[in-house]
Amino acid sequence: MIMATDIKKILYRKLLDEHCFWSYDLTGVTHEDIPDEIIIEKTLLHLDIYEITLLFKYYGHPFVKEVWRERLAVQGDCYRALNRFLALYCFKIKNPDRYLKAVETKHLKKYA
Repeated sequence: MIMATDIKKILYRKLLDEHCFWSYDLTGVTHEDIPDEIIIEKTLLHLDIYEITLLFKYYGHPFVKEVWRERLAVQGDCYRALNRFLALYCFKIKNPDRYLKAVETKHLKKYA
């Protein structure tokens, strides 16, 4: 059984193994130094469903959904298939296309 305190360390290690931080200088950096939002974003983008379920255990559904909505759902066509999957499977959104379009539109208006 995985302890909650070990989940962020496990996710960080897995992200390192998958070379998800290729553009970062991580000299002397530990899992505690990486912002939670980055761990969540990179896990949703690059890891598998098992690691995504660990996200929910460690961070909770509302926080993971907030990070997803602010960082990935606003990306438009770039992550369309991934966002549709996450909306349906992880967040139980009944009409993901409509939801994603609304999130994108709200984001664009915010920064227009």
